[in-house]
Amino acid sequence: MRKLSMTLIAALLAIVSLSGQPPAVDTFIAAIEGPQSGRTGDFVALTLDAAMQKLAVPGMSIAVIRDFDIHWSKGYGIADTVSGARVSPDTLFQAASISKPVAAMAVLKAVQDGRFTLDQDVNTVLKSWKVPASEMTAQQPVTLRGLLSHTSGTDDGFGFPGYKPDAPRPSLAQILDGAPPSNVGKVIVARPPLTAFKYSGGGVTLVQLLMTDAMKRPFDEMMRDTVLKPLGMSHSAYEQPLSAERDRNAARAHDRAGAARDVKWHVYPELAAAGLWTTSPDLARFGIELQKSLHGKSNRVLNRAMANEMASPVGVGPFAIGMQMNKAGEGWYLNHGGSNWGFQCLLFVHKIKGYGFAAMTNGDAGGRLLAELQQRVAAAYKWDMLDQPLRR
Repeated sequence: MRKLSMTLIAALLAIVSLSGQPPAVDTFIAAIEGPQSGRTGDFVALTLDAAMQKLAVPGMSIAVIRDFDIHWSKGYGIADTVSGARVSPDTLFQAASISKPVAAMAVLKAVQDGRFTLDQDVNTVLKSWKVPASEMTAQQPVTLRGLLSHTSGTDDGFGFPGYKPDAPRPSLAQILDGAPPSNVGKVIVARPPLTAFKYSGGGVTLVQLLMTDAMKRPFDEMMRDTVLKPLGMSHSAYEQPLSAERDRNAARAHDRAGAARDVKWHVYPELAAAGLWTTSPDLARFGIELQKSLHGKSNRVLNRAMANEMASPVGVGPFAIGMQMNKAGEGWYLNHGGSNWGFQCLLFVHKIKGYGFAAMTNGDAGGRLLAELQQRVAAAYKWDMLDQPLRR
């Protein structure tokens, strides 16, 4: 099937459509894995495996969503070039910044339960650290709505590089203050809240501290009980460093040349911002739950009104609470990418239609591969991001 041309695949799809039967899963997989037609690009003439090799991405895991369910999931390539372990759908990858929307769902559950609101001053909830008073917050305080949409005015100017497993790790307060052994600068409020969008991992680290202060529980346990377990994300954990038991099924970090990093992975005490380990099917389960909640078809964590907070940009920038929204073709899509040391990943789901995908890679060049994958999935499933506007 992989050697079939896109023209033949299209013909097969047409025949199946005329017969009244839905296309087989293998037909969709073949359309995604095979060479592409109808568009230009560096990788369209290649199979998916060949594109991985060209980009030196050792491994990838994919879960495709159709009709509010996982249509299929599959692993590609090598999880660890040192051990030779292959990727399966159950291989763990670092979700990197996709940790943020998963954490945001837990925050919204606490709001739903009446613990605090999205719009109150975070200093009224924080106990172990406070946002310093300044002229920037004189008129509008820092709020959870601002922090989770990256419009709070917090400015750290960094991503999180993580720490080697044997290195000292800072507390959350040390990270926020930029104090040793933190390896990043301090978090500051550089502009009045809700005046501009600027992505801030430091702001989401402040959210993590607020949640542990308010709920009086370790963040990893809170996330397990509030989001991961209710959604059936049984392979996932905000566990840093990863336990030996989970590490047996974890991917290794690789550089842009596809070479193994000097240690298997880095450790991220910034759990809410970068600390989730998960699989592509588990990540898809999170996306499906959000889609269903937006339709009022599921409330395992959030009711419909609260789920809408994750799908309604706050008015400044492209982010809602935790998730980014973008228009592609005729569709509106909720999405979030992730980039940690040696890992790249993407969650991409339609706001109202029950389709999307989650994919995870273990190489620094994975971002380009994920962009190509997005186009292939959209073409195979005829997403509305490829539709032409109506002409009048």
